[in-house]
Amino acid sequence: MNRNDFKSMSTDELWALHEEIATRLAAALTAEKSVLENRLRQLQRGIETQHAVRDAKSSHAAKPSHAKSSTQRRPYPAVVPKYRNPERPSETWAGRGKTPRWLTAQLKSGKRIDDFRIRHAA
Repeated sequence: MNRNDFKSMSTDELWALHEEIATRLAAALTAEKSVLENRLRQLQRGIETQHAVRDAKSSHAAKPSHAKSSTQRRPYPAVVPKYRNPERPSETWAGRGKTPRWLTAQLKSGKRIDDFRIRHAA
C-alpha cells in the first residue's frame, strides 16, 4: 500500500485496517509461540533423557548419591605462592592472574622478579 492510500482513507477505514492488522499479528504471534513452546518441550525432554542416562551410568559406578551438579565448579588444587612482598611478608602472589600492585611498583623501580621469589626448603 502506498502512503497516499492511507491519507485518502477515512478514520473509520484506518481503524478497521488497524484492527485487522492487530488480529492477524496476534494470530501469527500465537502460532509462533506455540511452535517455540513445542520445541522447548522437546529440548527439555532431550536434556532430561541425557540426565537420566548419565545418572543411570553413574549409579553403576557406585558413586555417592550426593554427587555435585554440573553447574558447580570442579575443585582445583591449592596454588603455592611463588613471590613475596619483602615490605609486607603477608602479601604473596602465586604468579597467576593480574600482577599485584606491590610487585608492579617494584618492577617499575628496576628490580627483577626473581628478587621476590620465595625460596622453598627442599
